[in-house]
Amino acid sequence: MFHSWTYKIGVTRVTALWLGVSVAAVTGAGAETVKRPAPLRTVAAQSASTAVSKPKSTGAAKARARVARIRASRARSARLLAEASTPRYRTDATGNVVPDIRAAAAIIYDPASGKVLWEENSQDERSIASITKVMTAIVFLESATDLDQEVVITRADTRSASTTYLRTNDRIRVSDLLHLLLLPSDNAAARALARVSPLGYDGFIARMNQKADDLGLNHTAYVDPSGLFSDNISSAYDMARLIAFAGEDDRIGPIMRTPEYSFRTTGPRAGRPITVRSTNQILRAGAGDVEVRGGKTGFITKAGYCLATLLKLPQGGPSLAVVVLGANSNLGRFWETRHLLSWLSERTQMLGLTTPAVSAAK
Repeated sequence: MFHSWTYKIGVTRVTALWLGVSVAAVTGAGAETVKRPAPLRTVAAQSASTAVSKPKSTGAAKARARVARIRASRARSARLLAEASTPRYRTDATGNVVPDIRAAAAIIYDPASGKVLWEENSQDERSIASITKVMTAIVFLESATDLDQEVVITRADTRSASTTYLRTNDRIRVSDLLHLLLLPSDNAAARALARVSPLGYDGFIARMNQKADDLGLNHTAYVDPSGLFSDNISSAYDMARLIAFAGEDDRIGPIMRTPEYSFRTTGPRAGRPITVRSTNQILRAGAGDVEVRGGKTGFITKAGYCLATLLKLPQGGPSLAVVVLGANSNLGRFWETRHLLSWLSERTQMLGLTTPAVSAAK
């Protein structure tokens, strides 16, 4: 991130860029009215005058400022981590102790019974960012017959893709594109899959919306296959049902359960190795207390940090969908998910139930 300060020398402004806080320094006497002609000065004298008017900045001062910024950044990160890792609870209108989330919306959903075990703002329509890619995978695989088929990446796929491991003219197998789509959330992979589908790009988007209707996702709408557009919207409830559907798919689920994946491109840059890792930190942590059956992250500014997961309780039992939308930080979405699952696990053990249905007060 760049910040700026401005020097004023006479009536001339010079803007410099640096990593720091924006400051403005005004020097010289450019605004002062001189009533008599100024004496002629040599070029050397003018240069000396200008040099004197500039603020002095030593290397030591810059180093101290840089250290201060680093310390402030670390302190903020530590504060956010401490806040995110500390669960919060409240008492609802019925007297139950329930989670008090920091995210905008969340839900715990039991796909087997169709019960909402806990929710907060779960019907609110929100931007879902790259959770969109779950539907992209579902729709593409409806008509895919050859996962070894090679796809040539175009400039349109990679242009302004934000997150991508691909380059124009790369040749990539469909199965590799699906791993890129669901693990590191590659936006060019999403575009390429939509483009080469039998439906064509526009037809693919139309089918994404039709599939949402078919699945009864009444708060869901798509305008692109990657999630870069904030007009891709849904609700925590809809995304819980979608991640449950995708997690049990025998072609999508295993990909979402893969922490790391490596492959090589073909074509003009034949043999270029690519290794990608899942953005789902719950999966990457390899924690033995939680079995991840599926999951997808998402982030754009409008959506905040989002996570849809299909998990099993530590003591076993059915798979549960836990969705967190609009968290304040990357770590926050993962901690909120863990807090929700831990709360439900403790409540289950305390009441001797498998899946107690408790809804948060609205």
